[in-house]
Amino acid sequence: MELGLIGYPIQHSKSPWIHQQFLKQTGLSGEYILYEIHPDQFADEIKQLKQLSLHGFNVTVPYKQKIIPYLDEIDDHAQTIGAVNTVVCRDGKWHGYNTDGLGLVTALKIRYPHLFDGDKSALILGAGGASRGIYYALIKEKLKRVSIANRTRSKAESIVNIDSERSKGDVYTYQEAERHLASFDLIIHTTSVGMYPNDGDKIIDLTHLQPDTVVSDIVYQPFWTALLREAYQKGANVHHGHEMLLYQGKLAFEYWTNQKISANEILPEFLTILQSENYKG
Repeated sequence: MELGLIGYPIQHSKSPWIHQQFLKQTGLSGEYILYEIHPDQFADEIKQLKQLSLHGFNVTVPYKQKIIPYLDEIDDHAQTIGAVNTVVCRDGKWHGYNTDGLGLVTALKIRYPHLFDGDKSALILGAGGASRGIYYALIKEKLKRVSIANRTRSKAESIVNIDSERSKGDVYTYQEAERHLASFDLIIHTTSVGMYPNDGDKIIDLTHLQPDTVVSDIVYQPFWTALLREAYQKGANVHHGHEMLLYQGKLAFEYWTNQKISANEILPEFLTILQSENYKG
């Protein structure tokens, strides 16, 4: 079974390790390969990828929206979101799906189930491909409101318009969001800011963050991003990005293989790898 990941940059991705564990769990043979594609070469590289005997691949930044014109079919969920992170190659056709939002919501429900009791508010930082899937998944849950902050308001507003009937929340610039942090129970960072090797970067100031707020960062390299470190120091509950990676990967693997698998049983080992002194991510 030939699987892989496209994106840029992706050389430090832990997805190959995750999917090798899933392959072992199911008794399937195969490999998961990183296809790092420079933005200038995207169209040519995708044409070459079409010639390979792939069973499926994941899509990460910055191609979750850019991949869509190259797909033969896209499911309704991903179509509504306007972003794809999983492609199934079947009968010579590429089928697009999105597992980002459900992957993160699954992880949050396991770790912080109280967030979904119907009286909580969430703020999403960023308006890229991952943000679209996460927003759509959250507005389907029992949350009082889901707001979005982005450098440009127009891009955030385009996500709110995904489902205007369910949308209950505000659109902010990052500077505006900083002033309103105290009104949120959950804050989710969805951009690549703070990712290794730029692990000192942070997207917003947390001066107004309240203790016990849950701060989730989908960046998992480094394990402790600058955002999570500061949030922890302020008494917040932190949610590391490796759990979203694991659960969205589980859903993608099930699309590729039609086999149910357990992500929970590899979570402890995955955590050990990420926290090990030898791991520089």
